Amino acid sequence: MGDTALDIISQIRQKDGSYNAREQRVASYVLKNLEQVSDMSVASLAAACEVSEPTVIRFCRTLGCTGYRDFKIRLAQNVAVSLQYLVSGNEADNHQKNLIDQVFQTFYVTANVARSQLDQDKIKTAAGLINAAQKIIFCGVGGGSTTVAFDAANRFFRLGFAANAVSDAYLQRMHAATLTEQDVMVFISATGLPRSNIDSAKVARQYGAKTIALTKPESPLAHACDLTIGLSLPEDPDIYKPTASRLVFLATIDILAATVARQRPEHTKENLRRIRSSLTALHGNTGPQPVGD
Repeated sequence: MGDTALDIISQIRQKDGSYNAREQRVASYVLKNLEQVSDMSVASLAAACEVSEPTVIRFCRTLGCTGYRDFKIRLAQNVAVSLQYLVSGNEADNHQKNLIDQVFQTFYVTANVARSQLDQDKIKTAAGLINAAQKIIFCGVGGGSTTVAFDAANRFFRLGFAANAVSDAYLQRMHAATLTEQDVMVFISATGLPRSNIDSAKVARQYGAKTIALTKPESPLAHACDLTIGLSLPEDPDIYKPTASRLVFLATIDILAATVARQRPEHTKENLRRIRSSLTALHGNTGPQPVGD
């Protein structure tokens, strides 16, 4: 028996048409009734498919499940995650709307929620910890938080810090183990649940480094760090829109960076001056523009 697929729905679809005749009846019924099957007994599913109960059990084992109960649990979990992508909704109406307005409106709403949640005192405290640091490591896992972590490292090296971004779980722990009480490790996570972030925070604190979390309040990651800048943001149910929380997290990093810069204005101005001077030789533009294009 092979390993059970994490995506049971895809596995059933991939084998659709290749089952024996009786198991194919079960497969066809399941694919047409994904939400209902998880609440059906083996007898009721067998009756609905007009097959025997042993046929249903064999179908489950073909998928790598230990039995019907294991199949139902895995299917229910898969359906819970997949349903928003399987149900089309009224996409014709959505096409009529201005997508530019939709995307920006979602960002405005999420940004306003974040504005009400951000604690200015915690941001100032975090800025103070960073200003006293010799080295800063920004950590994120997955697409959204990894993007924010790398942008944060880019923002802070321009202010004169030895800043790095790490997304690999093993490298996070390795970096954490090299830190001292003069360093800071910043963790970015929308959920506060990634195990690698939580474990790395504990390792960093063991060696005296300060740990800051930009994450959901009262989450496991928040509890694992010395200081939390808390954000609990809604996500738009429209699966085609970009994740607005990612943009808000980027804006929060900008707020933190600007706060740090204003706490060390002369040092910051000199670093930015040097960077702009080095780039002028490439494009010749001396007017105001983003640092680094």
